[in-house]
Amino acid sequence: MTDKGLTYAQAGVDIDAGNAMVETIKPLVRATRRPGADAEIGGFGGLFDLRAAGFKDAILVAANDGVGTKVKIAIETGRHDTIGIDLVAMCVNDIIVQGAEPLFFLDYYATGKLVPGVGADIVRGISEGCRQAGCALIGGETAEMPGLYGGQDYDLAGFAVGAAERGTLLPREGIAPGDAVLGLPSSGVHSNGFSLVRRIVAKAGLGWDAPAPFAPGRSLGEALLEPTRIYVKPLLAALQATDGIKALAHITGGGFPDNLPRVLPEGVGIEIDLDAVSPPPVFGWLAREGGVAEAEMLRTFNCGIGMVVVAAADRAEATEEALRAAGEAPVRLGRITARGAEPVTFTGSLALR
Repeated sequence: MTDKGLTYAQAGVDIDAGNAMVETIKPLVRATRRPGADAEIGGFGGLFDLRAAGFKDAILVAANDGVGTKVKIAIETGRHDTIGIDLVAMCVNDIIVQGAEPLFFLDYYATGKLVPGVGADIVRGISEGCRQAGCALIGGETAEMPGLYGGQDYDLAGFAVGAAERGTLLPREGIAPGDAVLGLPSSGVHSNGFSLVRRIVAKAGLGWDAPAPFAPGRSLGEALLEPTRIYVKPLLAALQATDGIKALAHITGGGFPDNLPRVLPEGVGIEIDLDAVSPPPVFGWLAREGGVAEAEMLRTFNCGIGMVVVAAADRAEATEEALRAAGEAPVRLGRITARGAEPVTFTGSLALR
């Protein structure tokens, strides 16, 4: 008698492909080992030992995020090996701004059709991001959901946990008028504003394999997939080297106007000198091609500054020196002021090339 019952594979879910992917990525995951985690996967939950990581009285800090519609460019170009760096960056950069060290990371990868090679490339990027951040990849979930995602479309979510010793969290009390505001350069668009980016690319009538108008020698898709910078290690080094850092702000969706007020106490504002910013050429191209006004650029994109540092007025030079010693290139971006009608004010203008 022939069994005509349906199988999970006939419904579009390939358990064997999922198992094959797990075996492929195990060496990538092991490469993210660090004190506190052996970075092995396959169990029902990931483990982390705070004591082995050197913490005595830790406060945990958690963050989760995605990559937004930047994943569409990865899918349409077939370039999947860097989007995982973005995923890690968007989470760990939100942890370091609170003065915490990222400890471990978990990912969620959902797709309509699991292609083990694509999945492995994505995890390869996640592993690289974890290595850059110094955190362990201790687990994740791969979900094959035909009917919910079309074809080989996928989406990503990341979850990170960090820790700081009690009493060391940022922002610190005492942010006051006269404190210095420093900016750390971005690598480009990072992972925000890509719905607008994709709209501008469509308006320009360019394919992803066309030469990038703003990046000679690179295709448009390759240039726009430039990964988000991970600021963890230089900022941890600077925090160890100086007590001058009062606050950090990750410039993501909402740009300067929406992210900077998140670290300001009542009664103070922040003045940004746009003449001090040197936006990478991609921002000039987006502004010109899309007819995007400066105010819209500032609220949608990082415009060349991915991280902002608030330093005590009498520790500003020492903070700059600590950042440079850690490999950063800080710029004097502005100053803390008394709060006016708007928490963030601007002088000068963006030098969009």
